[in-house]
Amino acid sequence: MFRHVVLLRWTPDATPEQLAHVESGLAALPSLIPEIRDYKFGADAHVNEGNFDFAIVADFDDVDTYLVYRDHPDHVALITDRLRPILAERVAVQHEL
Repeated sequence: MFRHVVLLRWTPDATPEQLAHVESGLAALPSLIPEIRDYKFGADAHVNEGNFDFAIVADFDDVDTYLVYRDHPDHVALITDRLRPILAERVAVQHEL
């Protein structure tokens, strides 16, 4: 298994509507990209100061299926159209399970 973890920080002017649009787009990806084995995401619980605002954890069979997801047109469109307009900062890591 191969895991992809992303942490996002939103711009201060990101609206609830934009955030909901991001979440609805993310929710659709597993049905559009069959290479996704497991897909979880959600907003930070605000327990600790300084955390990022949002997390995405995606699991794949291997690196090759992750690359299909990374380059998939629906995933790229979501990043371009929904994420980037409200994205202040992003960090990510991929690792073998």
